[in-house]
Amino acid sequence: MAGAFGEMGNLLKQAQEMQKQLERLREELDLEVVEGSAGGGAVRIKLSGYSRQVLGVEIADEAVRSGEAKMVSELFAAALKDALTKVEALANEKLGKATGGIKLPGF
Repeated sequence: MAGAFGEMGNLLKQAQEMQKQLERLREELDLEVVEGSAGGGAVRIKLSGYSRQVLGVEIADEAVRSGEAKMVSELFAAALKDALTKVEALANEKLGKATGGIKLPGF
């Protein structure tokens, strides 16, 4: 029975180490800046890599001067979707390397 407890302790230690590695990965990802764009760069949005905080929005003068608020709104939504897709891809790439391809819930 002592062997079973030792094995369980070893598994717990491994789980704690993986948790620390994931926390470091989250911190590294949050330092990454990902940019999404739409309309040939008429609208650009920058997001942080893990928390997905909006770090910046750029709207080209031509888009603003067009006076077409609906078009600018659609470009904004498309640029945000592009940025979120890129953040997701970056997170999956880095997480895949860290976990050997095992998908973890909530990451």
